[in-house]
Amino acid sequence: MSGTPYSGTYVALSGGVGGAKLALGLSRLLGPALSVVVNTGDDFDHLGLRICPDIDSVLYKLAGLSDEQRGWGRAGETWNFMQALAGLGGESWFQLGDRDLALHVERTRLLRQGETLTEVTAHIARQLGVASHILPMSDDPVSTEIDSSEGRLPFQRYFVEHQCRPVLHGLHYAGARVARLSDAVARALQAPDLRGIIICPSNPYLSIDPILAMPAFLKALQAADVPVVAVSPIIANAAVKGPTAKIMRELGVTPSSLTVAQHYRGLIDGLVIDSSDHAESDAISLPVLQTPTLMKTAEDSERVARAALELCARLAGEARKVAP
Repeated sequence: MSGTPYSGTYVALSGGVGGAKLALGLSRLLGPALSVVVNTGDDFDHLGLRICPDIDSVLYKLAGLSDEQRGWGRAGETWNFMQALAGLGGESWFQLGDRDLALHVERTRLLRQGETLTEVTAHIARQLGVASHILPMSDDPVSTEIDSSEGRLPFQRYFVEHQCRPVLHGLHYAGARVARLSDAVARALQAPDLRGIIICPSNPYLSIDPILAMPAFLKALQAADVPVVAVSPIIANAAVKGPTAKIMRELGVTPSSLTVAQHYRGLIDGLVIDSSDHAESDAISLPVLQTPTLMKTAEDSERVARAALELCARLAGEARKVAP
């Protein structure tokens, strides 16, 4: 943690790789005053193990263990297990590295002993030396499903096996409407010293909407009397990484920060956008803060985190606004 003082606590909503980058910057500034609520719509059972890709991306990033060259997974990885599995004719479309496998095995063991996903994630975070609170969005299962040109696909089949090639027609978040709020997430959103809620630059449709699709979560978020700020995942009408821009086009919307503001209409009070998109500022009827939002280093992540926190501070005490 870099040591810049911020009063109060903050909650961030995050998906995997892109959101984890901002979560890192926020964690370096806030430490245990930060709670990161992570999408679990990507979670699934594979090879008898419970896999939580977005939670693991955030854990590895904040623990300094993520593979920066590959962009996902754990650094220093080897692949002996997958090679041996493929040699036996097993399913090898979803890659599990040897080091990464240890986390999935331990998580599955603890879940089978009766611990909740929140408890298991907190245990792993402590073991990895992560100071901030990493919170699954719910302990109840929620599954993102894709209506596509190849039919309805479970998220990982669409995202990993098919590499997002099918045309996306719609999304479903099975289980979201009945998913309960965990005590840990409720405490974070209802904390008396809560100062702001930050939506990380994750894919709005695949990573953030599954969280917002839970009525219990949305109700608690809207009841929190603090600024809600989003960081746009779009830079110059394109996504830095992943299928965000492709999905937006297939859903019939223009990839832009203005579209992001419209998507979060009625929820956010301000938006952080990349400096290259300054021409869009006038069209966004919300307070906008411009800064370079490309995050390649930990210092970049801190810069964007500072911008989000600055916008929260600026908006504190103001009336909630409605996005265009």
